[in-house]
Formats: sequence, C-alpha cells, structure tokens
Amino acid sequence: MENLISLVNKIQRACTALGDHGEASALPTLWDALPSIAVVGGQSSGKSSVLESIVGKDFLPRGSGIVTRRPLVLQLHKIDEGSREYAEFLHLPRKRFTDFAAVRKEIADETDRETGRSKMISSVPIHLSIYSPNVVNLTLVDLPGLTKVAVEGQPDSIVQDIENMVRSYIEKPNSIILAISPANQDLATSDAIKISREVDPTGERTLGVLTKIDLMDKGTDAVEILEGKSYRLKFPWVGVVNRSQADINKNVDMIAARRREREYFSTTPEYKHLAHRMGSEHLAKMLSKHLETVIKTKIPGIQSLINKTIIELETELSRLGKPIATDAGGKLYAIMEICRMFDGTYKEHLDGVRPGGDKIYNVFDNQLPAALKRLQFDKQLSMENIRKLITEADGYQPHLIAPEQGYRRLIESSVISIRGPAEAAVDAVHALLKDLVHKAVNETPELRQYPGLRVEVTNAACESLERMREESKKATLQLVDMECSYLTVDFFRKLPQDVDKGGNPSHSLFDRYNDSYLRRIGSNVLAYVNMVCASLRNSIPKSVVYCQVREAKRSLLDRFFTDMGKLDAKQLSSLLNEDPAVMERRTALAKRLELYRSAQAEMDTVAWSK
Repeated sequence: MENLISLVNKIQRACTALGDHGEASALPTLWDALPSIAVVGGQSSGKSSVLESIVGKDFLPRGSGIVTRRPLVLQLHKIDEGSREYAEFLHLPRKRFTDFAAVRKEIADETDRETGRSKMISSVPIHLSIYSPNVVNLTLVDLPGLTKVAVEGQPDSIVQDIENMVRSYIEKPNSIILAISPANQDLATSDAIKISREVDPTGERTLGVLTKIDLMDKGTDAVEILEGKSYRLKFPWVGVVNRSQADINKNVDMIAARRREREYFSTTPEYKHLAHRMGSEHLAKMLSKHLETVIKTKIPGIQSLINKTIIELETELSRLGKPIATDAGGKLYAIMEICRMFDGTYKEHLDGVRPGGDKIYNVFDNQLPAALKRLQFDKQLSMENIRKLITEADGYQPHLIAPEQGYRRLIESSVISIRGPAEAAVDAVHALLKDLVHKAVNETPELRQYPGLRVEVTNAACESLERMREESKKATLQLVDMECSYLTVDFFRKLPQDVDKGGNPSHSLFDRYNDSYLRRIGSNVLAYVNMVCASLRNSIPKSVVYCQVREAKRSLLDRFFTDMGKLDAKQLSSLLNEDPAVMERRTALAKRLELYRSAQAEMDTVAWSK
C-alpha cells in the first residue's frame, strides 16, 4: 500500500515541475484529481507545531504575522533505521539538506523569490521531501494560516485572499481536510472548523485535530470534543500536545517531546481512556493509513482521466501542427499545402459538403425573382407615360401603321430597369463567396497557426473574387443590354391584328392616340417585357455562376500561387510567423502532455489490489 502514496508523490512533483498547480486555466489539471491532505488552521492554532511533531524536526519558519505565504507540499518518506535524515526541495533537485535549520531558511528564501520581500501570498507551491526513519509515508499540504486582520505592509484584501486560497484547496472532492483547532479557545470560533463545515458540511472529508490541550484553564477539559459529543465528525478527533514556546526556545528534542506527549495522555485521568488514539505519532499513522485508503479508491478514476486527457492533448497538438521547415523550399511547400487545404475546404462549401453554398441558390430562387417582381412594369407603362413616349418618338410626323419607335422606347425604358436586380444578384453572390472565404479560413487550422499567411490568403482570395465580380457584372449587364439592343420580332408578328385600333391611316391623329389604342400598346409592351424578364431570370444565374462560382472553384488562388514563386526565403518566413498565443499554447500543451505521460508511466509501474 505504501507504494500508492509514493505514486501520488511522484505525480505531484511532476505536476509542480510542469506548471500544474491546480489553478483554473485553459489546460486540463491532474493536480485536482490527486488525493491530498490539506492542513487548515488559524494563526496561532498550533498548525506548524503539529507538522513538526509529525516530522520530528524543527524545519518550518516561525515568527509573528503570516509566516506561511505559499502552500508547502510536504512529502514524508520512511527510510531504514539508522539511515541519516535529509531533505530535498523540488526546485533544488541535486541538493540534499541534512541541517534542518537550512531547510527552514530555504523555505523562507524560496517564498521571497516568488512573492518578493513583501508580505504577499502566492498559490505556487513549494515541494519539500523529507526522508527519515522517524516518519511514516505521508503527504500533507500546509496552507497559509487563516487570519482576521491584515498586518502592516499587507493589503486589507489579504484576509480574503488567504481564505480564497485555502478554499480552493479544500473544496475539491479529492481533498482531505486536516482541521487544526486550539483547545483553549471556543470550538465555535475555530477558523478551521468554520471553513471546513462550509465546504464539507457532512464532515465526510474532515479530520479534526485539537491542539494546546495542556494549556486549557484549570477545571476544564476537551473530553467531550475528543469523544465526538460536542462536535461530531465522521472520523474521531485526535488530541495533541505540542512543545511550548519555552521548549522551542530551549531546543527541546522533538523525540523527547513525543515521549512527554505520550506520558501526558497516559497519566492525565481525563484522557487515560483515549490515550491509545491521542498524540502526534498516532495522528501521523492514522493520516497515512487514511490517505492510502482514499488513494486506492481513486486510482481507477485517475487512470481513466489520464488516458482520456492524453488523447485530448494529442488531438489538440496535432491540430495546432508542427513547426515549419527552415529552408525556402520547405517553407514554400508548406504554404502551398496549407493553401490547398484552404481551397479544398472552400470548394466543399460550394459543393454542399459543408454548409453555405446553398445560400447562392437562394439568391437565384428568391432574391432575384423578388427584385424583378418589385420593378412593377405595369406601373411604368401608365397611360400618361405611354402617351408621352409615343408622342415624343413620332416627332413632327405621326407614325403611319404602328408606332415602332415608340414601342422600342417603351421596351427599352422597362428592360433597362432589369440592370438593377441583375447587378444586385452579382453583388449578393459576391458577398456570399467572400463570406465563404472567411469561413474556410477559420476552418483551416493551419491558417490559424500563421496569422501572416492567413491575412495574405484572405486578401488574395478576396481580390480574386473582386475581379470575378467585375467580369460577372460586365457579362450579366451585357445580357440585359442585348435585350435592349435587339427585339424579338416574332413576338410582335404573332400578336393579333386589329385594323381599327392598329393604325388605320384614315383615322385622325386624335383618334390614333385614344386611350383604347394606348392601352393596346401598353398591353403588348408589358407582355414582351415579361417575356424578356422571364428569359433573364434564367440567364442571369447562368452568367453569375459561370463568371463567379465556377471561377472561384477553378482559380481562386492562382495569382497568389504565381506570386509566391517569386518570393525569397525571408519573405516566405514572414508569412509563416506563428501567432505567439499559438506557440505558447503548443508549448503548454506539450508540457502538460509530458506530465500526463509521466503519470501514465508511473501508474503502469505500480500494481494495486482491487
């Protein structure tokens, strides 16, 4: 079972080395999945003394105010009897400390390196491993002491900042809370119990430790608390008797202090019946056993999380792509390949593999017909307008048979208005094609990797579409102009002839322009214009597709490819400058993947019974 704690220790060290501190970030965290014992207590609760009693060494910084300003991940490793005790820091991997006064100084110095010599706090943990024959295999996270007042040199927010940090550790479901409370204060005011109750109201994850029992007022005792009668937790309370300040000043040996602690509980009448589960030695063994049990239950879930996250990290790294070759040929090849990927994505949109191309058909099937309908030719062919144009076309000499020039002017003035919807159809398709360029750019991961190339490809594609639009507009408007320049004679030949109203030369000029006659002209012109409109409704989409959609599929980046072949290595490199955010993301993902693979390898080396 001890190898399970060692396993978690190794993974925790890897987490810290590779930047996983369990803080909220855009990266998956393994730290939060690992069971840990978080030590919580108010200032002057005896928290540091409890930890030193468990270790059997003086090694923690002491002083007034907030001494612990960074989480301390304390990993204890039991070694063979007779072996020399030593300590190692993760940030000093090749240095062994045998002088524990030097350990205390290094904790203080490393805290200052992260926070400066201010009295601020930091959530970045310090990792300390202690190897001793006098400890049990155990890992504890010592958190800054909860306080109610900021000391000089600290902002007023420090009180809330410490509480938020402590809460961030103990609110996680895999966290075991070691709540340290002094017996010589009312338990109802205990900072540790208060915050533990908030995050663990049932007490399922909380282990209670009562300090300073020997300092209680005469005539009072902590029996009801230790027996779980005044405040019940799932697990029994443990009482400890730490060294007094006088003992600390006299450098009383920690092993001797443990012996005196055992004697206190075994000889004090109130606590005799509880002596077997009191003291720092019992606390350490109980914590080690409890941590082993929790780790064993969590291992399958951790292993599943590791395997799942490795796949996710590998997928994202693959999507971000690898760094580009350094030579000009390799860079040009990479650019061409990325552009081909973009071009393929763009064609998929047009061909219906991806959404968006269907909107072009909507222009032809809905927008263009609606625009043509809004022209309302019958209103343009009002009696007044017909009379005006017919009269103007006749000039000083009235027509003899039929007002041919008047017909032509009426038809041209109506048909020419179709240029507006035709041009609008060209512009609408251009806007859609341009929108698909931006979609295809966003859907090409490699272009997100290189913002310079992304801009150039986008600009080149949009410039090509602009040229295609001009060609399409020219060709489409020519279709309208063709209808104006040459009328379909057969249409008029097939019209029914009405001699009385069609232009008998014996009629007077006044009769020749009567309303009935003009209505007949208007009806003929409207019929012809509607025929032309129906024809253009079919031919305009063909022109637009031929000049814009077809060309976009065939030659969207042809000119860009030609230009690329003329660039030197330096210019090509400028196109492949990665977005710094992408580079940082790739580096962070690679580190996190290294962490998870390391954890997976550690898991594979450890066997445990189900």
